[in-house]
Parts: sequence; C-alpha cells; structure tokens
Amino acid sequence: MSDSLPLLLRAARGESVERPPVWMMRQAGRYMKVYRDLRDKYPSFRERSENPDLSYEISMQPFEAFRPDGVILFSDILTPLPGMGINFDIVESKGPQIENPIRTLNQINNLRVLEPNLSTPFVGEVLNRLRTSVGNDATVLGFVGAPWTLAAYVVEGKSSKNYAVIKAMAFQEPELLHKLLDHFAESIAIYLRYQIDSGAQVVQMFDSWAGQLSPLDYDKFAAPYQKKVVDLLKATHPDTPVILYISGSAGVLERMGETGVDIVSIDWTVDMADGCSRLPKHIGVQGNVDPGLLFGNPEAIRARIVDTVLKARGRRHILNLGHGILPGTPEDNAKVFFEAGKSVNDLIGSAD
Repeated sequence: MSDSLPLLLRAARGESVERPPVWMMRQAGRYMKVYRDLRDKYPSFRERSENPDLSYEISMQPFEAFRPDGVILFSDILTPLPGMGINFDIVESKGPQIENPIRTLNQINNLRVLEPNLSTPFVGEVLNRLRTSVGNDATVLGFVGAPWTLAAYVVEGKSSKNYAVIKAMAFQEPELLHKLLDHFAESIAIYLRYQIDSGAQVVQMFDSWAGQLSPLDYDKFAAPYQKKVVDLLKATHPDTPVILYISGSAGVLERMGETGVDIVSIDWTVDMADGCSRLPKHIGVQGNVDPGLLFGNPEAIRARIVDTVLKARGRRHILNLGHGILPGTPEDNAKVFFEAGKSVNDLIGSAD
C-alpha cells in the first residue's frame, strides 16, 4: 500500500482512502464543445478512436477540464473486432453497423484469435501516453465489451431493440452461440492483458446488453463468459481491479457479484443502499447518480452525491454516474459533479 499511488487505484484495490474517487462513464465525448469541434473536423468515429493522436487528445479533454480521478481510454467496445476478422463502422445517429453479421458455424470457425499488438497497436500507444501524462494524478482505465454484448452486436449486425436474432440463435442453436461466446471470452482476456501491459491500471467490462436477458438466460449466456474473462485475466494479472457494468442490472445484481470481478457498477435504477445490501461485503461498488440529474441545478447534484456516498459508506466505492453522461449535458454541471465529488467530505460535514 502506498499513498503515492493514485486515489482511484488505491480505492479499487480496497485500500483505505480519504474520499471516494470520482470519474464518469463516457466522460470524453459529445457533451463537451471541445470534442464536438474535433468531431466536426474528423467526422469518422473510427478515425477519432483509432488515430492515436486523436484518441489521446480526446481521452485527455475531460482530465484537462475537470481533473477527474480516472482517465479512460477513448475507444469503443467494438474496436478489437477487425482483429478477429469482423469489420464494422459506426455511423452517426445510427450506431454500429457490422459488415457481415456472424450467423453460421463456418463464420465462427474462421474467426481469428486476437493479436492486439498487431491489430490494435494504437490502443497500447494511447494507454502508454496517458499513463505518462497523468502520472499519479489520476488512474488510467482500460475497458472492453463482454462476450454477450459483443455477440449481440455481431449477430444482430447493429443495435437492436428486442435482440430477436441473437435470442433465436440462443434458443435454437445454443451450441453455435456458446462457441462464439467462448471465442470472444478468450480474445477479450488477451485484449485486457494487452491494455494492462500498456498502462491501464484498472479495467472495466461493459456487458451493456446483458440486462436484456432473463436471470435464467444470464446464467447461461452472460455470466459464465464474464467469469471466464476474469479468470483468464486474473491468472496473469491478479492485482488489476476489474469493474463490471450492465445497464438495467437490477434483476441480476447478485449474479454480477459472483463472476469474480472486484467491483460492480450499479445503474441508477437501484438505490445505492439496496445495491450494497445485495452484494457481498468484499465486492466494491461504483456509481450510481442518475445522468439525467446533471440537467438539474447544482444543489440537486450535490445533494444526490452526498446521498449516494453516505449510502455506500463502509464499502469500497467509486463515485460515478449510473450510466454514461448524456449528450447535451451542460459542461458547467459536469464540473459541479466532479467538484462536489472531490469535496464530498466537506459537503457531508456541512449537511450534518
């Protein structure tokens, strides 16, 4: 244990800290004017995320503006797919578009095992530069998509409202889907190791669409592969904290805590006190302020942060939103969120 290490890393490891660290999911992005100006100049999302100079600049924008305790790589959960032989694009206002959706055994058998040093060297470069730039003033975070969510994208071919195509595969050809999920679990573990070796100190796994599964199907198609990723990673990098986030996770919260992760990120639909009571004491929590609250006034933001921190007291806690910050959020309110998070002890003291 060392006070010279950044706050978020110490908290994520379960060390005693002076206050909960604070960062935001999607903190680099559309709510910031500096990002929108850069997007206008470079309209291709893949260029912004795969050009190391641009990705580094965007990753640093919220750090330079607000000094959060965590700086997260600007990338996308689909970024490793081309390295496995699955090409995609991200179209503004439409989202991800998979070139050839994966729906046959032959396609799955032809997928390549990921070699991130060859297919995503820009990710390693950006993480290394971030680590050098922020030093111990912030923790560098890497992230990946979990197997189920990656499979949902590549089988559906795009974002979906009802996930009918992948659920048809799950219930008609489960062996096919399991083979795809297993491939993703192994490749994602390799990708996480690469991110950590390149400079990431804490990593987060997004299983964004696992909340669309019933608890029974979560146990079949999501949890085992989340756990496989964690087990493979911990075999080589046992000291790197892993966070798991699922949108709409209220029905599977206890199950998330059984996957081997160190921290469960709770969305805003669950009261923080309830979330803590449903998870074992050794599991940390992250979250879970409603991102919509950042359209409110500063007093409401501060009050909600105090409420959240008090309810998570006694737990390993990373203050965050319960989902990504929303486009159109006033930058001044993002600033209030970060400043209130950093001064939460004073806010609690004045409330007493």
